[in-house]
Amino acid sequence: MSNYGAIIAGTGSYLPERRLTNADLAKLVDTSDDWIIRRTGIKERRIVAENESTATMGTAAARHALEAAGLTPQDVDLIVCATITPEMQFPSTACFVGAGLGLDTTPAFDVSAACSGFIYALETANNFVKSGRYRNIIVIGAETLSRITDYTDRQSCILFGDGAGAVVLQRSTDASRGVLYASLHADGNGWEMLHCATGSRNPVNADLIATRRQYMQIKGREVYKFAVQRFAELIEDALHKCQLSTKDVKLIVPHQVNQRIIDSAMERLGLAPDKAFVNIDKYGNTSAASIPIALDEAWRAGKVSPGDIVLFVAFGAGLTWANAVVRV
Repeated sequence: MSNYGAIIAGTGSYLPERRLTNADLAKLVDTSDDWIIRRTGIKERRIVAENESTATMGTAAARHALEAAGLTPQDVDLIVCATITPEMQFPSTACFVGAGLGLDTTPAFDVSAACSGFIYALETANNFVKSGRYRNIIVIGAETLSRITDYTDRQSCILFGDGAGAVVLQRSTDASRGVLYASLHADGNGWEMLHCATGSRNPVNADLIATRRQYMQIKGREVYKFAVQRFAELIEDALHKCQLSTKDVKLIVPHQVNQRIIDSAMERLGLAPDKAFVNIDKYGNTSAASIPIALDEAWRAGKVSPGDIVLFVAFGAGLTWANAVVRV
């Protein structure tokens, strides 16, 4: 491994225009604005238009990140896209993004780690950059969760939204900046907590559709307990491994899973609620897209500046969980 750093040179995001409010959902299922806010912190979420998809959103977010980095698509050496709602079973969504950017030889592939996907993709790109293999990599988290959400299930349909976020990870001679640490974890024994059944184990057929298993299935109580536990563990691990105190961290950017989960974990750690950047009220849970969307919003709002240390934490289907420490 070389002495290169892998810095975040630019951030970008894309959110569809259409808003799905709690009042809208109350017309579909037995719920209310007050009930949803108390349980999740979500007020509305964004939903793609008919002509939008995971790839179109990912492409738009990538363009914004490139503009922020002062680069053009031709400067890109690799595209890595984290998603569980790909454009198609194949080709990869990253290939569609490459085509959308006007590229025809740039390598591109997807990473599937659900809500932890962006950190998985970031660490993958980090190693490519630090090895000296590539100079500029676009790392994307993009999801069109509305198209695998069951809008007759009040437990799950209130949670999810669509969107995309992206960063440009760039080689730097300053090894003190960029991705300083990351850890990735998975336990496939917990897959039933959160999954979407379609695939080689469960090909699409009349029975699967009749039982609505083409949509996401979630065990909310179990996911809640898992997320609160892992949230605290991941932050403590990152601080310990990097020899940091909570005062050294400017901002925690968590996967936007649930306001109550984030608040519970922050309280357990003795951290002020505003130490975590939260925008779940506006966008809901956007899975792999949530961290890069939040990072882009925090950066553009002046919540973080060059030299600040930011901590990412995520947990999701797989089960997967991951963290990353970045000096921006």
